[in-house]
Amino acid sequence: MIIVTTNDIPGYRIAHTFGEVFGLTVRSRHIASNIGAGLKSLAGGELKGITKLLHECRQEALERLAAEAQQRGANAVVAFRFETTEFSDSAIEVCAYGTAVGVEQLAPGN
Repeated sequence: MIIVTTNDIPGYRIAHTFGEVFGLTVRSRHIASNIGAGLKSLAGGELKGITKLLHECRQEALERLAAEAQQRGANAVVAFRFETTEFSDSAIEVCAYGTAVGVEQLAPGN
């Protein structure tokens, strides 16, 4: 599955558009992560627990996006984006979205 942030893919042409696809995940932060983030915010520096959580959320959302695109018959997603929202200081929602398309590789020189 080709997934790009651009509206086209160099060397390919879009033969079919399947429409919008999404990958969504919502995860809660555990108590240790919240306490660690609170303490770290006083001293400054990276919140490693939150960074890890966001990385895992994005990976899961991306996998779900690719699965939905594949179920629709697509072999690529263009105009891909992430959106992240925090809920009540204890949960994080990550949405991956884009347009599912069917692409065909162009012949060399085209």
